Amino acid sequence: MAAFAIGVFVIAYVLIASDRINKTTVALGGAAVVLAFGVVESDDAFFSHETGIDWDVIFLLLGMMIIVSVLRQTGVFEYVAIWAAKRAKGSPLRIMILLVLVTALASALLDNVTTVLLIAPVTLLVCDRLAINAVPFLMAEVFASNIGGAATLVGDPPNIIIGSRGDLTFNDFLLHMTPIVIIVVLAFLAVLPRLFRGSFEVEAERVADVMALQEREAIRDSGLLIKCGVVLGLVFAAFILHSVIHVAPSVVALIGAGLLIVLSRLDRSDYLSGVEWETLLFFAGLFVMIGALVKTGTVDALARAATEATGGNALLTVMLILGVSAPVSGVIDNIPYVATMAPIVSGLSASMPEIAHPDSLWWALALGADFGGNLTAIGASANVVMLGIARRAGTPISFWEFTRKGIVVTALSVSLSALYLWLRYFVL
Repeated sequence: MAAFAIGVFVIAYVLIASDRINKTTVALGGAAVVLAFGVVESDDAFFSHETGIDWDVIFLLLGMMIIVSVLRQTGVFEYVAIWAAKRAKGSPLRIMILLVLVTALASALLDNVTTVLLIAPVTLLVCDRLAINAVPFLMAEVFASNIGGAATLVGDPPNIIIGSRGDLTFNDFLLHMTPIVIIVVLAFLAVLPRLFRGSFEVEAERVADVMALQEREAIRDSGLLIKCGVVLGLVFAAFILHSVIHVAPSVVALIGAGLLIVLSRLDRSDYLSGVEWETLLFFAGLFVMIGALVKTGTVDALARAATEATGGNALLTVMLILGVSAPVSGVIDNIPYVATMAPIVSGLSASMPEIAHPDSLWWALALGADFGGNLTAIGASANVVMLGIARRAGTPISFWEFTRKGIVVTALSVSLSALYLWLRYFVL
């Protein structure tokens, strides 16, 4: 069954990468095959935390998509777009830098997908005003989101798993992860002009038009904006206080969405217009196919083979965990990978008492899984959501267009992470 599950996943991955067939169709087709042939049962696909659809992710996305749809009715995205363009004096490069910094900071406090859902509409409006291609900006932001999310315990779902299994606190992540995230963000900013060369040309007339706009005139419903602000504030606070209030982010998002639907009194077509139904279905199919790999022991076998190859050498173990986690997390969702690796890393950490910093194994896993999400278009949930938004906006991003840039960003991030881990935990 393992060979069959691998075959189905590889074929589906190739089809998704080719961009010849709709990726949602491929994902659902692959899920149907592994279900039809009994690789996974209905209980495995729909009710298991280890091998099934991650309903927390699905409903978190649904809730935030509805909230963003309601927020869009206020005109606040137009306001922020004009404000950002004017502060950057109409320079596309400065606008990209500003949006990247905002995205990275927001992703450290919020889920990456939530950040992408909030920043993408602003980006599309800015690019529309300046008549420039939005694709480089959207890609830069999702890269920044995956980088920034690594900084804190709540920034990326794998970090929550690592924090729980490794008994690591919010402050531990701030102390050990935030420094390298800042370094990687600065390095990413430095390569932006080369990475997206040729994307920063804009007509002077467009810049003049934008500078003449009054952002306050963009607000269409100030009353609804206040209501959205209060609800969003409560939602964000609940996200940050997740470990205190013990309410899942998905539940918080759905409650916030329901509250805004009641308060806004919008028509159903208004608040459902921004829901990316294809993206939600794609995730469902992808989770089932990955669940088949988990159930058949494929992911577990890969993780164990990689870690057992170190022979007990501490530095080699750290580097191997980092080096394997990045590419694997770029190909499959990093949540089941980290869930599988966590007990292995826990055992390795306990079996290597001679390591001055046993937690370095956990940081290697976190950095590899988080930064590896930038490798391909399906390496992280935020990537898939961003591609869905781009497609609906009429600016589709192909799998290989994303991956060509993602390889560069991932290589830069992982190289700096390797240097950081070596210097901090084995030299200094």
